[in-house]
Amino acid sequence: MSTIGKIARRTFLVGAVAIAGGAAFGTYAYRRPYPNPLKGDALTPYVLIDTNGVTIIAPRAEMGQGIHTTLAALVAEELDVAWEDITVLHGPAAKAYYNASLLEEMVPFKPTDDSWLANTARAATEIPGKFLGIQATGGSTSIPDGYEKMRAAGATARAALIAAAARRSGQPESALKTDAGAVVLPDGTRLAYTDLAADSASAPLPDTPPLKPQSGWKLLGTSLPRVDMVAKSTGTAAYTADIRLPGMVFATLRANPHRGAPITRFDATAARAVPGVKDVLETPYGLAVIATNTWAAFQGAGALDIDWAPASYTPDTAAMEAELAAAFTEGAQDSRRRNDGDVEATLAQGTTLEAEYNVPHLAHMTMEPLTAAAWLQDGKLQIWAGNQSPGLAVAAGAQITGLPADQIEVHTLVMGGGFGRRGEMDFIKPAIALAQAMPGTPVLLTWTREEDTAHDMYRPAAMARIRARLDGQKIAAFDIGVAAPSVSAGAFGRADIPVFGPDPTLVQGLAETPYTAPAFRITAYRAPTNVPVGFWRSVGASQNGFFLDSAMDELAHLAGADPLAFRLAHLDHAPSRAVVEAVGEASGWGSTAPGRAKGIAFCYSFGVPVAEVIEVADTPDGIRLTGAWIAADPGIALDPSIIEAQLSGAMIYGLSAAITGKITFADGAAEQNSFPDADPLRMPQCPPVTVRILQSGGPIRGIGEPGLPPAAPALANAIFALTGTRHRRLPLNEAVTFA
Repeated sequence: MSTIGKIARRTFLVGAVAIAGGAAFGTYAYRRPYPNPLKGDALTPYVLIDTNGVTIIAPRAEMGQGIHTTLAALVAEELDVAWEDITVLHGPAAKAYYNASLLEEMVPFKPTDDSWLANTARAATEIPGKFLGIQATGGSTSIPDGYEKMRAAGATARAALIAAAARRSGQPESALKTDAGAVVLPDGTRLAYTDLAADSASAPLPDTPPLKPQSGWKLLGTSLPRVDMVAKSTGTAAYTADIRLPGMVFATLRANPHRGAPITRFDATAARAVPGVKDVLETPYGLAVIATNTWAAFQGAGALDIDWAPASYTPDTAAMEAELAAAFTEGAQDSRRRNDGDVEATLAQGTTLEAEYNVPHLAHMTMEPLTAAAWLQDGKLQIWAGNQSPGLAVAAGAQITGLPADQIEVHTLVMGGGFGRRGEMDFIKPAIALAQAMPGTPVLLTWTREEDTAHDMYRPAAMARIRARLDGQKIAAFDIGVAAPSVSAGAFGRADIPVFGPDPTLVQGLAETPYTAPAFRITAYRAPTNVPVGFWRSVGASQNGFFLDSAMDELAHLAGADPLAFRLAHLDHAPSRAVVEAVGEASGWGSTAPGRAKGIAFCYSFGVPVAEVIEVADTPDGIRLTGAWIAADPGIALDPSIIEAQLSGAMIYGLSAAITGKITFADGAAEQNSFPDADPLRMPQCPPVTVRILQSGGPIRGIGEPGLPPAAPALANAIFALTGTRHRRLPLNEAVTFA
């Protein structure tokens, strides 16, 4: 049983909580709408101190983004504990771990708007966030949500430990200090936290613990050793596929590639004859092959003889694209988040640019296959899965089995990539259904790569139509309309979470842009949903960054202006100007070797301004990426090495999608089924990346998403600078040969 499972079965008391000779501390002392997830009447526990040491309980999932390291550092900084002495565990599924920042992007104000009204609206999103109790990892919200919460947890624990030491020693609290996991008395005597933990259970907790100023930080702001690095480097990290339980069986699934359509006929004779195959079961989610190992299950699934019912939706990519084009009507208008000046009157004087841009559906293609384990026994259900929404897994278990939520336990394991894909329950629900069909027998279900690709919740295909007018080297009018299916309606609808009003993801990366023009209009059109769509890394900004900054580059060249200077001339936001200037300086903008060219792009998304430059070269084998530069400003850089890794990884993810990424449809089914069909960049293809991190000191932001949107336009703009050909459709390898 996992350590967190053991913790959850201990008894907690009010305040600093006595636990088997230890104490847990939390910050949720006020307005407690949810019970303590670790039982009893305690504060929400983020910190556990017992005879084993200090354990920090992270409310967010580790997908390779380093979040467990930074969340732990927030606590450890305030707690004054040695970095090497902590253990980090993912918290159990509990509404008490709700993500207060998840809904902040829903407010109709730019992140650059620092007015009282905008800040009040952002703060108010905590109310529905708390009501919904969504324990989710995504949207670059883990750090904004945890920045004060986790620090306060550490400060609260530290205050309780000092109070316990004062009672034991008879010294006033003001005379005591803390250092490296101990309270230090005036004479130098050290009282270890582990020795004080039980006594601290009766210590009064301050409502608002004083937090260290940034100038006093020792851990935060430095590049710390990742808490997950040793295990991942040595192969000892436990992923879902590593789970082994007594009597476990192994399964995989075959489902209709025509999404939502049934199976009309199947013959499992050949599948059952495969060595190791134990059974073939029909479930509401498809045909499940049960075997003694995963490979036998895969082989059995391949031997199934199945007739699929046809799709009920628009069957092919060309027809889907026609639906996007038809959505540019007043009746399909979803929102108009910006409407400055008189766009129509200005454009009536003549347009300088009219352009249409297109991007395809995209699959997530996480490196780790989708895997989930479930075990139903004695009226209790346990679920093991790398997932981004453990509360949704509990809800799925309750829906399928009829069990109450308190009889369902979710173990969230580390993940080999998420990107929004593991916030879906489609790979967890079949495992639960099989556990229900075989009570007492644990089941490990693994999807093949082909099945995952065929049943992904895709990044939607999207289209943009742009009109603009220049007045000299300045934009006089800019009009952009975007059409796409609604990601929010799809993802939240599958989770039974009500959504109202316009979908902000349709204009994400557009509505908040700090670009200025006398007349500037942004309109979103909601296109029909055919295949399911969902959250994909950087969500709407992934396509809107390409649309907007490709058009900005076109206008710069039409104006006869330097592309970098043209962007600066249309930015009135100091941090945004700073990242554009920084990436220009880092890349040596304006100085390029013969046979090479550079492209620049800028995007403001998730509250973070990011500018990127890509350099390309013309070679006999095709265009090669020879350099990449990134500048970003997350407000405060808590761990520079993690920020650098996230920005670099997001850029490579975005470049891969720009060059080869696509999902197309024929006869209602996806035509791509694995990595070779939409190959990510391989190491020899990746350019060297230089990252500059700026810190304006503004509101702290997450960094997992914002590095992606500028990648595609920076590359397309570089190719234009090199070849003179403008590309308005992705993926680029359909028109460009890459080395």
